[in-house]
Amino acid sequence: MTHYILRRLLLIIPTLLGILLINFVIVQFAPGGPVERIIAQMSGINADAAARTGGSSSSSTQGLQSGSADKYRGAEGVDPRYIAELEKQFGFDKPVYVRFYQMLKNYARLDFGKSYYRNVPVIDLIIQRLPVSLSLGFWTLLLTYCISIPLGIRKAVHDGSRFDVWTSGLIIVGYAVPSFLFAVFLIVLFAGGSYWQIFPLRGLVSDNWWDLPWGSRLLDYFWHITLPVISMAIGGFASLTVLTKNSFLDEIHKLYVMTARSKGLTEKRVLYGHVFRNAILLVVAGFPAAFTSILFTSTLLIEIIFSLNGLGLLGFEAVLNRDYPVVFGSLFIFTLLGLALNLLGDITYTVIDPRIDFETRDN
Repeated sequence: MTHYILRRLLLIIPTLLGILLINFVIVQFAPGGPVERIIAQMSGINADAAARTGGSSSSSTQGLQSGSADKYRGAEGVDPRYIAELEKQFGFDKPVYVRFYQMLKNYARLDFGKSYYRNVPVIDLIIQRLPVSLSLGFWTLLLTYCISIPLGIRKAVHDGSRFDVWTSGLIIVGYAVPSFLFAVFLIVLFAGGSYWQIFPLRGLVSDNWWDLPWGSRLLDYFWHITLPVISMAIGGFASLTVLTKNSFLDEIHKLYVMTARSKGLTEKRVLYGHVFRNAILLVVAGFPAAFTSILFTSTLLIEIIFSLNGLGLLGFEAVLNRDYPVVFGSLFIFTLLGLALNLLGDITYTVIDPRIDFETRDN
């Protein structure tokens, strides 16, 4: 197992390089850019509109040439020397391959540069926003697994019963209702929208959080995070419950279960002593993908709705503002965490079922 882990760790390096390279190339042909946004703001043009209508002639050559004002939409009449200074400020006066090499060299030292518009180190922004996204991801995943696994097991044991039928109706609702729509429903119902004002609408903690005793801080934290976590868990529990049920149903009808029952073992012993270890492998397999999805994709709209400054909102704002250091810094961290979680999933396999040997499989 040690050799397998080392190989997977070494594989992280070319994977990171490939993902960064592909996204770096795509950015070179994306409409708009920091220089064009500043020119648009100077001209009184909406920067987002300028980015959408900038045309490929301005964006695809951005950073490849310097000193010519005609390659930026709206740059007519702007001093070319000022544009050259902007390009030098953002590093676009250098060739593309030099900029990419410099980025990799800095990332090897975990130096992600500074945000173009906030003049704050990217790593500080990520560290500042990371606890919010980790909080949402951890509690959502914990709530999802605590509900889905027991529910899926009971549905498998009582397959076809009245309990199985009406809980399947809840699962269909979970599939059909998007997380952000359910979040709006919870706000209307419990956050002062039209009925009760039980939970707060904005933020992860109250403004006076640091002035509260530690017990009150903990309660205030869970008070704020309740609605966002429930909103995100509504979609995840449906698919995980179905996966758990189908996995246990497949194992329950196998020959070794019938043999265990014929030996006089109790149903509980058969279910949790034999079936559980085999059936839970599929559920564990989905853990890294589930956490990555919740942490980096599903949180975006929830963070916007509940005004939570997490990584999802940070990345979204960076893309809109063409804040490339934040975009690539976030991408690097996201990819690294995702690869680490996939490796953690493989290690968990062997902990649950020692019969799985990845080294033998690779050989």
